[in-house]
Amino acid sequence: MAAPIRITRVDLDAGGLRLAARRSSSVAASRRMLALALVLEGKSRTEAAQAAGMDRQTLRDWVHRYNEEGLAGLSDRHGAFGPKRLLSPEQEAEVAAWVRAGPDLAEHGVVRWRRADLARAIEARFGIVLAERTVSTVLRRLGFRRLVPRPRHPGHDAAAPSVFQRDFAALIDTALPEHAKTKPLELWWQDEARIGQQGTLTRLWAERGSRPPAPRDQRYAWAYLFGAICPARGTGAALVLPFANAEMMNLHLVEISLNVAPGAHALLVVDGAGWHQTGDKLRLPDNITLLHLPPYSPELNPVENVWAYLRSNKLSNRVFETYDAIVDACCDAWNWLIAQPDQITSIGSRHWAQVNQ
Repeated sequence: MAAPIRITRVDLDAGGLRLAARRSSSVAASRRMLALALVLEGKSRTEAAQAAGMDRQTLRDWVHRYNEEGLAGLSDRHGAFGPKRLLSPEQEAEVAAWVRAGPDLAEHGVVRWRRADLARAIEARFGIVLAERTVSTVLRRLGFRRLVPRPRHPGHDAAAPSVFQRDFAALIDTALPEHAKTKPLELWWQDEARIGQQGTLTRLWAERGSRPPAPRDQRYAWAYLFGAICPARGTGAALVLPFANAEMMNLHLVEISLNVAPGAHALLVVDGAGWHQTGDKLRLPDNITLLHLPPYSPELNPVENVWAYLRSNKLSNRVFETYDAIVDACCDAWNWLIAQPDQITSIGSRHWAQVNQ
């Protein structure tokens, strides 16, 4: 018959152990302290173990640890380097390459990686069986998260954005007219967003497993928010207009021109929309020069991030009763942004897009 367990330490009584359990940040350690408190209060080993959710032998082991080390002996203990990783660094690097490249439909039978798919691929490639939860741990350790993908046009040239970034300074020098090269240069970015009754829904906090509702109109009135920002100065210029065409773009160019610093010249980066093309219909102010982004590369334009910021905080999950309500909402959202110059600089700055001011 096993010998009865005895707590030989006298530095804490049952009340002291209960107080330490309330103060502990570890649920497991608190259970151990409460189990020992029950023993000190005269409960049997079986009663104390059952109350703390452990077996009698485990309780006996914790008593020995407490007798030898005090409260420190009841704390959680993990290996110095955590549990042994089942995948080697080389194998994890290969898994990361799979995730970046995405699955091949013909080979893997799926259009996106799920944890179960990766677990099967890992077992087939390395002979190592991982639970789905372990696959999640591996992916997070490698820096991956579940994110909503950006839509990409099939005609996108994967190399074009990196070439544009690399040659940005040379592209500016080529685009600037001679009279502007001696003036202070401001870098501006421009884009348009359609804001309307059939608005977007943004992420929000809700209980796990639920699908929270948010209002969304079924009508079709909308307006266009023409926006431009100068990250270096933390400022911008915008107009809310009924259409997106060259005539509306001319109005926006005038508005941007009025916001360029006196004596400076603005290099305005725009996408390849038809109303951004120079020609008979587009009239450029003397203090603005256009530079066009590569085709189908909206990720290069930080105004895209401005739209995401405004939609997430001001323009989503709403119902607009009239066109005027849409206009008012756009104006309020843009004025709210302009009142945050540091936020404009933070959202709009790109390390590869620096010009001599």
